Amino acid sequence: MKAPKGKGKKPTGGKEQRGFGRAKHDEPRSAAKHESKPDNKASFFKKPRPQFAKATPKPAEEKHIAAPQREIKAYQGERPGERAPVILETEPSDDYALLDSGDGLKLEQYGPYRIVRPEGQAIWLPSLPKSEWDKADAVFTGNTDEEGMGRWAFPKLPLGDTLGETWPMRHDGISFHGRFTSFRHVGVFPEQAAHWSYMDNLIRDAAKSGRTVKVLNLFGYTGVASLVAARAGAEVTHVDASKKAIVWARENQEMADLSDKPIRWICEDAMKFVQREERRGSFYDIILLDPPAYGRGPNGEVWQLFEHLPAMVDTCRSILTPNALAVILTAYSIRASFFAIHELVRDRFTGLGGTVESGELILRERASQRALSTSMFSRWVAK
Repeated sequence: MKAPKGKGKKPTGGKEQRGFGRAKHDEPRSAAKHESKPDNKASFFKKPRPQFAKATPKPAEEKHIAAPQREIKAYQGERPGERAPVILETEPSDDYALLDSGDGLKLEQYGPYRIVRPEGQAIWLPSLPKSEWDKADAVFTGNTDEEGMGRWAFPKLPLGDTLGETWPMRHDGISFHGRFTSFRHVGVFPEQAAHWSYMDNLIRDAAKSGRTVKVLNLFGYTGVASLVAARAGAEVTHVDASKKAIVWARENQEMADLSDKPIRWICEDAMKFVQREERRGSFYDIILLDPPAYGRGPNGEVWQLFEHLPAMVDTCRSILTPNALAVILTAYSIRASFFAIHELVRDRFTGLGGTVESGELILRERASQRALSTSMFSRWVAK
């Protein structure tokens, strides 16, 4: 996955940002339903397309937890500088490529596998012929009668056969496990490679002066960002509320041959963790946040992004070192402009100097060079 530096281009229009807001990571970021049972041999690239709808919420035993009792005070001083809108691109590479998109679908290449998944923002027509789409190794169907890999069809294999549950993937020389999940994801969000390369450069530049950077990765999922940071020389703390995600991340560390690197794997609610770090007087140089629009902690804690994010960002400010380098926030599946999180970050980082850069993360298609927007971001940088 190749991620060049962000380009200050204006995003097209005020479209709703759609991505995959993550709850506990063994739950779907945005669940999908299919009205009929799939046929592995049938062509998926035809009309009428299956209708995807929101899954019926489970009657989970969860309690709503109000926003943390944290007084949000105004900070004195100058607000950080700003740069917006910024478009950060991830271009095709040998590790990952967005081959084509359209008709509500996207065609991707992950290492050896060609995969088709839903993409609601792809409201245009595909640029590649149907014969290219028919070469897909795996197609997410969203079949509600099945669980796990049963929600995937494998057109090249005999009916009922599947590919392995996991397969090797790579990012910039780091190996990790891809996995066909029941909520259409495969274990990595390639558009975030733009953030990873930026963070990698910050860590390596600091190392030139003998400084070891401390990185906190909140909502860390399967840990690719944590592996990038550790390989660059950072001490990493990785936090996720899902035990399955933590196990997957540890497996990725072993597969990447980075077991000797200093990574703390912590299964805990992210908000509770940062509040405890604040009480302990723990500090970090770089903080990554990839919160869901809605999520649950391991003990039934409920996260609502608009309700909880201000306190989360404010607490993150309080656990930054005096010479902190960056705070990087990514948001999926929220009905808001990136200016909402842009102004929040500028407000909470008043008095610290630096610059707040905000905009969209996009994937650039190999075939047509079209841009597919996947999420919004805002990052405070010290310089």
